[in-house]
Amino acid sequence: MQYALLIYQCEAEMNEWPDERKMAFFGEYKKLTEDLNRSGKRLGGHPLQAVRSATTVRVREGKTLVTDGPFAETREQLAGFYIIDASDLDEAIEIAARIPTARCGSIEIRPVLPAPPSG
Repeated sequence: MQYALLIYQCEAEMNEWPDERKMAFFGEYKKLTEDLNRSGKRLGGHPLQAVRSATTVRVREGKTLVTDGPFAETREQLAGFYIIDASDLDEAIEIAARIPTARCGSIEIRPVLPAPPSG
């Protein structure tokens, strides 16, 4: 089954980390991504640019409203995601627990719905 692992962390907190800590943290991500690629568990995923680069779109009463920034102010922001193939939720939880941000933020696991048949 496919799962989306949504990675949430506090950008402001991470921005205060010393460079050495950031480099070690990203090194852990690199290793995890390589491991998931080798095992065939990673189907996709990427880090996201800082939340200040976000644009939010809403349509209300037929009018498109565009706002700079995220939809809501929260302590943690969506920082990236993995799409994985796991045998079940337990395996998805095991993989999510290996994501470095799980130690300082949170990982939301969501099953991916199958694409509707084309045509």
